[in-house]
Amino acid sequence: MIDIDIEQMLGDFALQVKFCVDAPVVGVFGRSGAGKSSLINAIAGVIRPRRGHMRVNGVTLFDRASGVDLSPPRRRVGYVFQDALLFPHLSVNTNLMYGHRLSPASAHYIEPARVIEVLGIGALLQRRPDTLSGGERQRVAIGRALLAQPRVLLLDEPLASLDQARKNEILDYIERLRDEFHIPIVYVSHSIAEITRLADAVVVIADGKCLAVGDVDTIMGRLDIEPIAGNADRGAIIETTVVAHDGVDQLTTLGFVGGELIVPRLDAAIGKRVRAHIRARDVSLAVQRPVGISILNILCGRVTAIREEGGAVVDVQLAIGDATLVARITQRSLAQLGIREQQDVHALVKSVSFDRLGTGYA
Repeated sequence: MIDIDIEQMLGDFALQVKFCVDAPVVGVFGRSGAGKSSLINAIAGVIRPRRGHMRVNGVTLFDRASGVDLSPPRRRVGYVFQDALLFPHLSVNTNLMYGHRLSPASAHYIEPARVIEVLGIGALLQRRPDTLSGGERQRVAIGRALLAQPRVLLLDEPLASLDQARKNEILDYIERLRDEFHIPIVYVSHSIAEITRLADAVVVIADGKCLAVGDVDTIMGRLDIEPIAGNADRGAIIETTVVAHDGVDQLTTLGFVGGELIVPRLDAAIGKRVRAHIRARDVSLAVQRPVGISILNILCGRVTAIREEGGAVVDVQLAIGDATLVARITQRSLAQLGIREQQDVHALVKSVSFDRLGTGYA
């Protein structure tokens, strides 16, 4: 449980954030300059709000009214920045143990050996940071933060300086940390792909304020998130389960209440939960079920909202079972098909629009 209600002036910028979320991973999402880093700096104790409170799992870190303001060490917050910020003159092992030695013995619940194993950094222990790759440095930085025995782990754009291959690698490790150590994680990013893969709940920040708070699938399917999310990766999330694998055609079938999705084969066991991110630009609509086409995914849904802001493009929100889908089409298509709210339509999604780079599967 993360309960935040704070106000602070940072020059001419007003930070006014209020949310209460109970989720393993809270994604803080928004454009650059929205106030995301200022928010987690306040949680870490770097910024002292002029009003409000901050609580993590029932522990009050700050409460202006009652005079509670724990120092950063007493807050026990693990903080990982965009750049690893390791001590360059120390070995990997000494970097890892730095926070561990400073934390009280009574607070030790994460063992160094387990962190080293989970993060796969055993072979790096005697090396210096300047001999590591960017991904290796970030894994060490995450390990150092974990070994400080934190109540909450703050990750501020931890993948910003990495290439896509290294990003996927670190995302895999963060998922392992989430499942292994059960520490609340606040993950800050302007990347929809990262948020949709990791977060259970999302706090959308714009101009220093909360624009939206809720489950990741609900929030990312909202049409009013468009100005914050941008065009490229705008879309919706569908929580699915692996139903079957086709070894001949190298395809996997994912099931959910509204139907099935056929995607390129996943290395995942039957029954495993998979979060599918479907971009609005990859969804087409038909008023009648099409035949004789190559698209494998044809989903029946009902139009719940249409967002028109002038220009050529329209976003159409659909309810498909208990899931939400968003299609981006042209004004001309909307008019020619006569699509309106509460109308039943068919959503078409190409299987090849899914990929393993964060824009397809989580």
